[in-house]
This record gives sequence, structure tokens and C-alpha cells, in this order.
Amino acid sequence: MTVKHVLFVLTNAAEIGPNKRPTGYFYPEVAHPFEVLDRAGVAIEYASPRGGNPPFDGYDDHDPVQRAFSQSQAVRRMAHSRKLSEVDVLDYDAIFFPGGLGPMVDIANDPDVKRAVLRAWNGGKIVSAVCHGPVAFLGVNLDDGTPLVKGRRLTSFSRAEEEGYAMADVPFMLEDALREAGAEYSSAAPWQSKLVVDGRLITGQNPASGTAVGEALVAALQGVK
Repeated sequence: MTVKHVLFVLTNAAEIGPNKRPTGYFYPEVAHPFEVLDRAGVAIEYASPRGGNPPFDGYDDHDPVQRAFSQSQAVRRMAHSRKLSEVDVLDYDAIFFPGGLGPMVDIANDPDVKRAVLRAWNGGKIVSAVCHGPVAFLGVNLDDGTPLVKGRRLTSFSRAEEEGYAMADVPFMLEDALREAGAEYSSAAPWQSKLVVDGRLITGQNPASGTAVGEALVAALQGVK
């Protein structure tokens, strides 16, 4: 079987908001999808807007999946993430944007991120994200000017979740912005797992959804010839 390749695109932002809240990517949103993909024999590489070692948040040593990832060669490779502008996403079968608050700082507006998403989409690749990761899709317009998310079913960290988590820190409500761009947004109750698959677009709502996103990615990759 041909090995499939997924590019994880991570944030470089270590703080957010007027109170300079420490942040980064949310650790389980990398560790859990990685565990599913790795077990399925999928190869994973890492990029970020600036390259280098992405900051993280939310590590839980009591979670055996996170602990195993923290001790793996994979996390050592991630510490040397490639600069996204030097990566061609068409070399991969899928791209994936983990969440955390960090993406709301840089992934939200980075032009290399927007170009990578559009290039992957137009190239027939799988495009995926979890939690705050779908902020990568905002501002991505198809060749006819239509927003990528318009009319597409997806989820992300919800307004209800944000109100109890980082309302004072984020520059905008991700759910509201996705709806305003025309997305057919849906969510589960706060902190409950939710997965939405709309063709090549795969999204998960929150940290609890990371494993489901990984499983959906494996299923989609196995369907790619």
C-alpha cells in the first residue's frame, strides 16, 4: 500500500490578547490525531508560518496518548517544523490545522496559510482542522471569489465554548466569523465531541474531537487512490 502523507500546520503564536495569555497549539489536538494516523501507517510532517519549534498549551501528563507523544521522535521532529512558505502542500495527501488559541493570532491572517489552503483545495487534497484550527479557512476565496467555506458543512470551537474559555482573549468569535462567511455551521454541546465531514473538508469542534478527526482522515486517505 502506498504511504499517505499529512502535513500538520501549527501556530507560532505563544501569547494572545490584551492580557498576553500564554498559548500555542493545544497539545491533545496534535497528540490524538497523530496517534490515530501513526497507527494507520500515515506519515506526518510539520510546518508553521515561521518554522521552528511551535509553542504549546494544554499538556496533560495524565493522558497516556499525550505522554507518549511527548516522548516520541515525532515531537522532536515537530520542534524543527518547516517554514510553510517553503513547503508545497501538493506533496501531501492532506493538510491539518490543530487548534489552540495560537491560531487565532497568526493562522487567522497569515497569507502563506491562505495560499496553502487554497492550493491544497484546488489540488484535490483533503483539508482538515479541529477546534480553532478552522480559522485557517477564513479569508480563503476560490478562483471565482466565493469563500471556501460558503455553503459547506463544518464545525469549530463554538461561541458557547469560547464564552466560558477565552472571551476576553480572542480577537473575534470563530463560530460567528465562519457563519458570516456562509458556512453551514453546526456544533454539539460544549466540550462534547463533534465531527463534520463534507467531502474533502473535515472538521472537529474541540479537543474532545481530535481522535474523531484523525479517524476521519484515515478513512478519507484510504479512499484516495
